[in-house]
Amino acid sequence: MPTLRYIPRTAGEAPVTPFHSAEEAWFWFVRCQQIRREGAQLAGGCGGFSRPCDPDDIYRAIMMLQRRGAVGNAHLAVLGRFGLAGRAPDPRCCEEADAARRWTEALDRLSTVLRAKGILD
Repeated sequence: MPTLRYIPRTAGEAPVTPFHSAEEAWFWFVRCQQIRREGAQLAGGCGGFSRPCDPDDIYRAIMMLQRRGAVGNAHLAVLGRFGLAGRAPDPRCCEEADAARRWTEALDRLSTVLRAKGILD
């Protein structure tokens, strides 16, 4: 008797929507990580559209930049702190001026990598 394999059927492929900026991709990555930490499992295609990557692709891109020396630990700290806060640092605020500079530098370098991979517009 032949064994039957279960192959899930999709109702239709959701359109792939690239990110408009590295900042948008970063905030999406941070939200995905928070959801994972709460115990949820991410499944692609559950919404009205899908993204051109997995959250892990964003992580690998920023870690590759760190290994190459393009972003440092200070950049990663700023990305983590303000990513969890859900907002970019305000360059007009004296306390956040240095963080805003690092934020811009890190996302500029990240956008180059993500654009090359087709993750950004």
